[in-house]
Amino acid sequence: MSTITMRMLLFVFALLAGLSPHALAGAVPATFQDSEGKTVIVARPYTRIISLYAAHTENLVSLGLGAEIIGIEGGNEGAAHLKDTKHFSYREDPEKFIAARPDLVLVRPMIERSAPQLLATLRQAGITVVSLQPKTVEEIFDYWRALGLLTGRTRQAEEMISTFQTELAAIRKIIAKVQETARVKVYFEAIHTKMKTFARESIAMYVLEQAGGANVAADASQVRETNIAAYGKERILAKGAEIEVFLAQQGRMNPVTMETIMQEPGFQAIKAVRSNRVFLIDERLVSRPTLRIIEGIRTIAALLYPELFPGLNRKKVTANGR
Repeated sequence: MSTITMRMLLFVFALLAGLSPHALAGAVPATFQDSEGKTVIVARPYTRIISLYAAHTENLVSLGLGAEIIGIEGGNEGAAHLKDTKHFSYREDPEKFIAARPDLVLVRPMIERSAPQLLATLRQAGITVVSLQPKTVEEIFDYWRALGLLTGRTRQAEEMISTFQTELAAIRKIIAKVQETARVKVYFEAIHTKMKTFARESIAMYVLEQAGGANVAADASQVRETNIAAYGKERILAKGAEIEVFLAQQGRMNPVTMETIMQEPGFQAIKAVRSNRVFLIDERLVSRPTLRIIEGIRTIAALLYPELFPGLNRKKVTANGR
């Protein structure tokens, strides 16, 4: 069962009856549980939102929000029109948040653990704080629905889900042409300095699977309840002859370069390194619960099976020797 447990029958009945989500939200509160198990009551759409997670921000923009987002965390990638939006951090004083007069602050479980006093102060000030982050791909749709419920954009959330399903079905139809035994064997790096890969139920591994890749590190051990899994250099090299493609996410989590991978001592034992089939993938395409997951699947699929995806724009992929 999803950790983001939705009780949205009321909204479904309203939509079938022709009522708008805004009208319904003003009439009867709806509820759901966030990722921390806290019950969230939505009496009406929130209109002054501070988002402390880039994925939240990107999804809010996908839902059609703009002026309602009064504060964001970090950069504004995926939301260029928010370039002048005020920046916030969970490490800052709560007074900065309170002075902005938000009616909703969106966080994720990591922030709940790292800044409990900040969030307690905001809640005491009457500000709704909601923690959301799907742990698996199966939970992403409920996550999008939760954001739609909070913002009065339930129809747009369903449209996001429909777009995802339609585009994924088109990719799957192409990948189905590849025999199971002919699937490209891949090692997918998460953190180079620690020689870690991704956990089997992570978004990144879902992306790889949907792209038709065969994970050579399926026996990796998940690190706590994260999306990271321990593997180690010795085990990577032991599988070296099997690894036909070496993928590495690149971004804040793994600021790796092509040279770092190619010059790593011992990595010449890896088939993919010797054959120049090493690729860096923007982490935003494979590690965040946004619509960019589809772009990540399509991008990796084209790297593994270029003959099936001719003409794909590979600008967001760094390829060694290509």
